[in-house]
Amino acid sequence: MILDYHIHTFRCGHAVGTVAEYVAEARRKGFLEFGFSEHLPLYWIPAEQREPDFALSDEELPIYIAEVQQVRKDNPDLSIKLGIEADFIPGYEQELKQILRLLPLDYVLGSVHFLDSWAFDDPGKIEEYNKYDIHDLYQLYFQYVQLAASSGLFDIISHPDLIKKFGFRPNNSIENLYRQTIEVIKENNLCVDVNAAGWRYPCAELYPSPDFLKLCFEYDIPITLGSDAHKPEQVGEGLDRAIMILKEIGYRQVATFTGRQRFMMELG
Repeated sequence: MILDYHIHTFRCGHAVGTVAEYVAEARRKGFLEFGFSEHLPLYWIPAEQREPDFALSDEELPIYIAEVQQVRKDNPDLSIKLGIEADFIPGYEQELKQILRLLPLDYVLGSVHFLDSWAFDDPGKIEEYNKYDIHDLYQLYFQYVQLAASSGLFDIISHPDLIKKFGFRPNNSIENLYRQTIEVIKENNLCVDVNAAGWRYPCAELYPSPDFLKLCFEYDIPITLGSDAHKPEQVGEGLDRAIMILKEIGYRQVATFTGRQRFMMELG
């Protein structure tokens, strides 16, 4: 099976296209299963202080859910999943837990986009990288990923090495950092998002890197697939290439989710 579990719509404020437009594109490309994973509202920031182009607003969250539920009804021959991409913020675990428990989700992607208040993947804030020793920055980022993985809040760890997005990389080996992170993912029985969006950015590499994925395979960690589409035409983009890498590593199965329960299918 080939699927795409990482799709955004115009409602997050930094993408284009409606739920229905993404469904039409997925159908055109032959996807039988795919999922929407819109950005959860920035729950740790007071509503009046949130940047409007980072995530859903509180008012849009139920609208988004209703839209996905409607396209499910309208397309009974497709397996359309309702997911969410939730930011992990240390110290706000209980707030996030209370939000997620009320939502009728198939899966939750756990992401680290913020280090303290710095949205490090925002191109408008790229100058902040100059304030850090890159090795120390990677240590901090993967510490956050490990905390996210051990929080019990998520089903999938999303783009686990997102910190490389703009091409900033440490000079020394970070294999031990990868391994420490993967051990935490394994201990908490989580899945990893194999995310093709990295090829669209300066890092020019799959999220996570093939080296990271080789260790995931060594630890028998399941994977999902995601294009991280922010335009309808990006649905499925790069996934054929990602699958080739996964098969070279040894992967033969992909995880699917229904009602936050994981099932394994043959990798298409």
